Amino acid sequence: MPAVVVDLFSLLSPSPCGGRPNTKTMLGRTLREVSAGLKQGQITPTELCQKCLSMIKKTKFLNAYITVTEEEALKQAEESEKRYAKGQPLGDLDGIPVAIKDNFSTSAIETTCGSNMLKGYVPPYNATVVQKLFDQGALLMGKTNLDEFAMGSGSTDGVFGPVKNPWSYSKQYREKRKQKPHGENEDSDWLITGGSSGGSAAAVSAFTCFAALGSDTGGSTRNPAAQCGLVGVKPSYGLVSRHGLIPLVNSMDVPGILTRCVDDAAVVLGVLAGHDPKDSTTIQDPVKPFLLPSLTDVSKLCIGIPKEYLVPELSSEVQSLWTKAADLFESRGAKVIEVSLPHTSYSIVCYHVLCTSEVASNMARFDGLEYGHRCDIDVSTEAMYAATRREGFNDVVRGRILSGNFFLLKENYETYFIKAQKVRRLIANDFVNVFNSGVDVLLTPTTLSEAVPYLEFIKEDNRTRSAQDDIFTQAVNMAGPTGDSQIRSPNQSHRMPCSSSAFPASPSQQPPIRAPLKPSLFSHCKAFPLLCLLLSLCQMQVIAVDSLATANSINSLCFSSFG
Repeated sequence: MPAVVVDLFSLLSPSPCGGRPNTKTMLGRTLREVSAGLKQGQITPTELCQKCLSMIKKTKFLNAYITVTEEEALKQAEESEKRYAKGQPLGDLDGIPVAIKDNFSTSAIETTCGSNMLKGYVPPYNATVVQKLFDQGALLMGKTNLDEFAMGSGSTDGVFGPVKNPWSYSKQYREKRKQKPHGENEDSDWLITGGSSGGSAAAVSAFTCFAALGSDTGGSTRNPAAQCGLVGVKPSYGLVSRHGLIPLVNSMDVPGILTRCVDDAAVVLGVLAGHDPKDSTTIQDPVKPFLLPSLTDVSKLCIGIPKEYLVPELSSEVQSLWTKAADLFESRGAKVIEVSLPHTSYSIVCYHVLCTSEVASNMARFDGLEYGHRCDIDVSTEAMYAATRREGFNDVVRGRILSGNFFLLKENYETYFIKAQKVRRLIANDFVNVFNSGVDVLLTPTTLSEAVPYLEFIKEDNRTRSAQDDIFTQAVNMAGPTGDSQIRSPNQSHRMPCSSSAFPASPSQQPPIRAPLKPSLFSHCKAFPLLCLLLSLCQMQVIAVDSLATANSINSLCFSSFG
């Protein structure tokens, strides 16, 4: 069965020749190319949908999906086909298969958050981002797997089992493993996807859909994008509505986007971005479509290399590629300078305090009374509460709830929570100061190393792994700006996926120190709203702060040079 995935990387890349593409080559094309094919009648929405459903069945062993919505997808494809027949498609996403992380509410479709607590829960409404995709005619392939309630960095801790990285079954990984002693169980000899949006990343990477939604609280979209060879975008806080995203950390949660190329991410972001009256934190400014001119001139860019990100735990491969990327930009005329984000060393501890505090508050709603799991114990209300939460949550979730409640105790509130909020302001100011100094982009890693084997990953507990894997990504969630990750080579069959990420320019306006960071903090950037793409090529993260054109010029340059 895994051999099917190997064929994906070699057979589904776009054909260099012209002519009518078949359904296989269509799966490897960009959103705009597929949309053009649908308009020209080269393929129908139903044919495309059936091909993706077939790929889902062939790659079921990856465990990317919790729920496959085959009937709904075919019904949506039929409606899309009628619109194309009339010459009235809704947009570039009409008839395009997509997947949704299973912590976004979907009307009449089970939404579990990968937890026993919400098994069987069927929301009565769609999340705003889901509804926007449907309004554009997108086809829902299914709901994707994740760490329970999005708490994790490997997509290994959900109740539905771990997600396997499609690259585990690639030719180059198999050859690499042949060179090592066979002391491990072959059934567990596969790479993790990263998390917590690992199901969405695996779904896109395995060609079962063209784009997927993830969520990003401390790197949960960028991390798996980096590990699976994709583009992962964390929009600026407030650019995309959180309504219907089951909350983890309200002041940091952002819907994320996973695609196979930068332009696809821009198309999806153009659909999702904008004000939502159901989410008071969304921006009020009108959002224009994101266009990506083909530019390769980076001579006017000033690229910052944060010295605090050169940590001892950084793998030699990532460090080497980080240096190579910086040298590449400098050789093409960009100004590359060392910058300082002085409070970086405090960020992961600060993030842990604030994250667990908000988790404790958000998880209080799951009490067994209104929705979700409810135990059979009826001795008392208190006993029912306790038993329901013990049965419904795994150890990771319960641990974070306990930590958060400790930090929020009256005697600890000032010492931990308020102090962490003050440190958060200092971290945000670090980014403000760097971008106000003339730096256009930051070039950093996304993760400490490339994707690791499952057996190696589970040697350490969830909290330790999350602290390690979020070290380069969580600061941007606390600060508010955009981040994006991409580790993709022009020909993925010749390179293993690695890791990378990015952040955008900042303004002068600053909210009160104790208040959650508002979208206004970064609303005065040079070109807001921005898609600051972290173009992780070979474990790098590029944070473009000027515009999509800047991000795309970096992407084009890296593709031509690393290819």
